[in-house]
Amino acid sequence: MDRVTSVRAIATRYAARRGPLLPILHAVQSEHGSITRPDVVAIADVLNISIADVHGVVSFYSDFRSTPPPAHTIEVCRAEACQSVGGQALHDEIVARFADSSDVQVREVFCLGNCALGPSGTIDGRLCGRLSTDRIAALTKGSSA
Repeated sequence: MDRVTSVRAIATRYAARRGPLLPILHAVQSEHGSITRPDVVAIADVLNISIADVHGVVSFYSDFRSTPPPAHTIEVCRAEACQSVGGQALHDEIVARFADSSDVQVREVFCLGNCALGPSGTIDGRLCGRLSTDRIAALTKGSSA
């Protein structure tokens, strides 16, 4: 089954539900790794809404991606408790370290509820505490930096 057919099938599966757009987008991203322009067009067609409406939701929420995901995603907490133990400096170092890397994405988050073990973050969705530049590099070993 080609991608557009798959996306249409996903959209059709959720179309009768109340407020189907977000569940459809999550399902498409889960299945295909990203939400492309042809996906947006297919979803809009199935739901009989404008392409702009679908695109607006995809572009508004940072969890949705229009390109395939990188090998690693690093999220560093920027909330007050983590900042007080070096979270801001860690975030800045990690952003600089992976600035030219195509296989690592660095994002900021605000409070993961792991304040006692700050600076906290997630690496590939796994919660980690007491993060340092070296620890992050070890957990993303093999990535270009």
